[in-house]
Amino acid sequence: MSDNPTTIHAGPEGAGGIDWGDAAQLHKCEDGGGLFHRFKTIRSGSLAEMVAFVMSMPDDQQDDYGILKEGDRRLSIGEIRNLWRRGDFPAHQK
Repeated sequence: MSDNPTTIHAGPEGAGGIDWGDAAQLHKCEDGGGLFHRFKTIRSGSLAEMVAFVMSMPDDQQDDYGILKEGDRRLSIGEIRNLWRRGDFPAHQK
């Protein structure tokens, strides 16, 4: 379990960063009922892996996916894109 808050912007300022190793699941919307309606799990891994996977998809397919992060935090495509842009995202640390 992560020591960090389960929400992206929660906690006091300067309270650490994102725990990129948190468990996460990639989900796809089923039957057009909204992003989190009848989620189907596509794959599991770390938060960083799931963000990178979504961002590797063509732009026109990304909106069909969301991530369920450890602690029951659901991330929409806007939040996923914001995480991808962060300077501390593991894929950008090379």
